[in-house]
Amino acid sequence: MYIKTLTVSDINNYIKKTLDNDFILANCSIKGEVSNLKLHTSGHIYFSLKDKFSKINCIMFKSDAQNLNFIPEDGMKVIVKGRVSLYEKEGLYQLYCNEMKPDGMGELYLAFEKLKVKLEQKGLFDESHKRKIPTYAKKIGVITSSTGAALKDIINVTKRRNKKVELLIYPSLVQGANASSDVIKGIEVLNSIEDVELIIIARGGGSIEELWCFNDEKLAEAIYSSKKPIITGVGHEIDYTIVDFVSDRRAPTPSAAAEIAVFNLEEALQKLNSYKNRLYTYAKDKIKDEKNRLNFLKKTLDLNSPLIYIANQYSNVDKLKELLNFKLNVKINEKKEKLAKINALLSAHNPLNILNRGYSIIEDDENNGISSIEELNKKDKIKVIMKDGTSKFKLIHY
Repeated sequence: MYIKTLTVSDINNYIKKTLDNDFILANCSIKGEVSNLKLHTSGHIYFSLKDKFSKINCIMFKSDAQNLNFIPEDGMKVIVKGRVSLYEKEGLYQLYCNEMKPDGMGELYLAFEKLKVKLEQKGLFDESHKRKIPTYAKKIGVITSSTGAALKDIINVTKRRNKKVELLIYPSLVQGANASSDVIKGIEVLNSIEDVELIIIARGGGSIEELWCFNDEKLAEAIYSSKKPIITGVGHEIDYTIVDFVSDRRAPTPSAAAEIAVFNLEEALQKLNSYKNRLYTYAKDKIKDEKNRLNFLKKTLDLNSPLIYIANQYSNVDKLKELLNFKLNVKINEKKEKLAKINALLSAHNPLNILNRGYSIIEDDENNGISSIEELNKKDKIKVIMKDGTSKFKLIHY
């Protein structure tokens, strides 16, 4: 038998046509674990799909990848649909995927993820919008089934923590087609009651189908628009629904929601007494400190009293007075000595002193001194001043 010699391209092309014409390989659904994942900038996704014994290389083109409701990750178990074909250039066969979904999650999970992304993009999960949970709420509205275990748990926790807190129950469906609209109505009713400070939406655990009413878009918008803060306690700790992301506080269980909403009265009283004792101690210490400070200021004031200052100044005044008198006496004595010297000098040069030696002074009627015969001959009247007095004379000229 003659066997034709083929080129590499011929054999690869033959294998590719064989694979492409196989019905099962052209329409296969394969489950496995994602590995070697690469999200290319072009939008294509490259990865391997593996199980315990084998692996197959996979590619999902951008046109199909943009329809995904989730972002695949390494280690994620998925179910992919597509066709097995050959990449002729490298001689490698691979799976060309056109659909992918998480394995075991089903359509509900995909719908949940799609709605979650949508509401997150609309800003319904923003932390900045979440309202503060009141610390000491006195009246709390509860939306839950009137016959469910969730209500009993909430009542038991409330009685244990604070019997003075009032619970206002709005009985609602928490499962089924009409449950979400019933819960929305409960939110509207409790928002209209002025003294309701806080709302709890609660339900016990269940399957994703049983909890599905809490993944409703209109319910999420009602919680977002609520004027009263809302705590959700839906399902068990591992259960997450859309209302948990949009509510102001998510609790893992209904009991935990009550623990958050209802303040512990005994702890509050103990804290209040602690604050009271601390305030009393602080006030007592403060008064003591201020009293000591006042006593110190009083002593300081006494030491610096104006009376003491004035008394001390009297002594200073006396000293200054003595000093002033001393300096005045010194000055007066100096002036007296100086005056005596001047007086002695004046006395020594006083013209009147010559009268004591037998001299006299001749003056006219106008007290002008006459010092020559010529002047004397011109006068009719003169005065002669001697040591013991003055005599007037009338002159007769010949």
